[in-house]
Amino acid sequence: MAKDLGIASAVAKTFMGKMATAGIITPPNDIGRSRVLKNEPPEDGDEAAETVVFSSDDIISGKAQTRLRTIVERVERLEEDKAGISGDIKEVYDEAKGEGFDVKILRKVVRLRKMDKTKRDEEETFLDLYLTAIGDR
Repeated sequence: MAKDLGIASAVAKTFMGKMATAGIITPPNDIGRSRVLKNEPPEDGDEAAETVVFSSDDIISGKAQTRLRTIVERVERLEEDKAGISGDIKEVYDEAKGEGFDVKILRKVVRLRKMDKTKRDEEETFLDLYLTAIGDR
């Protein structure tokens, strides 16, 4: 812990002792490892129940934590970009609607243009077949 936090060993030991006293972690076992506890509120005057949430073996290394943080931050930035782009697309559709275009049809045109020609032709053929089969053509 001292190395991960960049603090002196004595400070880390004191900190661990205070957390154990406060019931945040278990006292160290025979190899010096503590486990993190979850304190649940007592029910009907019972003693607080202590449940192990995870042990120090489950904690991710400093290098992996840094990598994980980087990945999460990248995803968050991309989510922000996606929200901005979605807003821009909505504005374009609103503009088209204001100029009298049918937005529902416009969305369909955009979707069809994304498809490759073979796939689009196949979809149109099946659509035609189904409509003919139910008597709508």
